[in-house]
Amino acid sequence: MRRREFITLLGGAAATWPLAARAQQTGAMRRIGVLVNNVETDPEVQRQIAAFLQSLEQLGWSEGRNVHIELRFSANNYEQLPNLAQEMVALNPDVIFATTTPAVKALQARTRTIPIVFMYMSDPVGAGVVSSLARPGGNITGFLLYEDSITGKWLGMLKEISPPLTRAALVANPKGFTYDYFLRSSKTIAPALRIELVPAPVENDIDIKRRIEAFARSPNGGLFVPPDTTTVQHRDLVIALAAQLRLPAVYAFRYFATAGGLMSYSIDIVEQNRQAASYVDRILRGANPAELPVQAPTKYETVLNLKTAKMLGFDVPPTLLVRADEVIE
Repeated sequence: MRRREFITLLGGAAATWPLAARAQQTGAMRRIGVLVNNVETDPEVQRQIAAFLQSLEQLGWSEGRNVHIELRFSANNYEQLPNLAQEMVALNPDVIFATTTPAVKALQARTRTIPIVFMYMSDPVGAGVVSSLARPGGNITGFLLYEDSITGKWLGMLKEISPPLTRAALVANPKGFTYDYFLRSSKTIAPALRIELVPAPVENDIDIKRRIEAFARSPNGGLFVPPDTTTVQHRDLVIALAAQLRLPAVYAFRYFATAGGLMSYSIDIVEQNRQAASYVDRILRGANPAELPVQAPTKYETVLNLKTAKMLGFDVPPTLLVRADEVIE
């Protein structure tokens, strides 16, 4: 979906917002860059970016009136990010909204002055993007995705729904910074749950099929799929393989469970896109990103797909069921 198509999506909703929310600033046209490390045509990606753009509109930033929005998508091609980052910086936008650590690092290598608001990052301090969460200290700030301790929650859910489970495969792309981040934490947490952590690095759909099929040849296994653009792009394949091979699986995003995955524990990623728009708005109005703290998520949701559980032959324990925010039957 191109920039103009995104903006067209906003037209109907914008007409219903209060006049005060749609009032436009006077002055020079501002420019916002948006660099998305994912596939442009993915419906979930479209929904998330649409939420970001709608929130900007509600905050008074209207395409063609007082702001021009430049959208770029990497199609989950990490090798494309340096070129896209260079292209984005050359446009000299007032602020850039970027998703995932590799995209932000590519931008950071090319500018230390243009403000950047990030999403889909779990370890911005470890990645050298900010000095601290409370005081970022440079031109970059944003919204934390997951802290590494969440791996205990994901692995615990696997053990809860399948007590005989003794092995868990971490399925993600090693080119993404979150792979090592979650691998380290899960290796620390897994032994306490009597789980052997099995790294399953993947870079494409062929890798996904090969790795999961090989893992499933041994018994008592399950999958946990942390946030990763490769598995997001190929989520239908991951979900289908888990069902075919009768593997319990836990996912980092709700839309995996609603698409047929067994269960997820996640933040509301659409809402976080709206929050990111508020930081872009504050920067456009003069706020210094060095002084805008990195925001950590405060609300999580558990989604259980009982239809999938029944198909796979898993009895969902009452303790897990009672904690669910959404149950799909």
